Amino acid sequence: MALLHSDTCLSDAILHDTSLIPVVARFGISLGMGDKSIGAVCAERGLDTDFFITILNTFINENYFPEKRLQSFYAGLLIDYLTKTNLYYAKFQLPNVERHFGKLVEWGDGENGNLVAVFKFFEGVRKELLARIESDKSVWFPVLRERLRSYGHVTEIVPVIDLPTTDTVEEKLNDLLSLIVKHLTGDYDINLCHAVIFALCSLRNDIQQHNRIRNRILRPVAAALQCDSPIISLQP
Repeated sequence: MALLHSDTCLSDAILHDTSLIPVVARFGISLGMGDKSIGAVCAERGLDTDFFITILNTFINENYFPEKRLQSFYAGLLIDYLTKTNLYYAKFQLPNVERHFGKLVEWGDGENGNLVAVFKFFEGVRKELLARIESDKSVWFPVLRERLRSYGHVTEIVPVIDLPTTDTVEEKLNDLLSLIVKHLTGDYDINLCHAVIFALCSLRNDIQQHNRIRNRILRPVAAALQCDSPIISLQP
């Protein structure tokens, strides 16, 4: 998809890629924006237009990840965005998957042991993701916010060289999808099964984008904030 700009009609962008719906919702933007441009919608809601556009472009274009651009924003904006993203996972996406999965298992009266086993696998992934969200909420993000208040500004982000090559939640969601697509057997409702797959794919793709920001931008910020002499710029 072509990069979005401030004069791009937001509803056109959403119609072109409906995966943007939950992303714009995290900024407090609901459907029904008419033909307004992204710039106009942001102005109405007091949003940082450049930050909003950068997040959208990062989300819809796999090869687009402007680290320098994201680094130029106040780190608090990134923490706010990731906080809202975590909330969306906990309040909407995970319950949505669980609801469809539960109905799928119930449809067969729990007699499809293969399906029950896959559902239990999902439950483990759900608990792991919720534990990470709780850790962000109660430990990591509060510490970052406190240190942001303590340090003023600096000049350059130093990359974190020990970034994990894989994320366990991402990895397990891929494994879960593979189990369903390749190995699901027995009697089951095909429509409910498809709903589960689509919901899991949406969650996995969202987490992939979440982790790119988390690991390539916020982790270097966190590493720098732990230094005695700050070495990064936290404000524009």
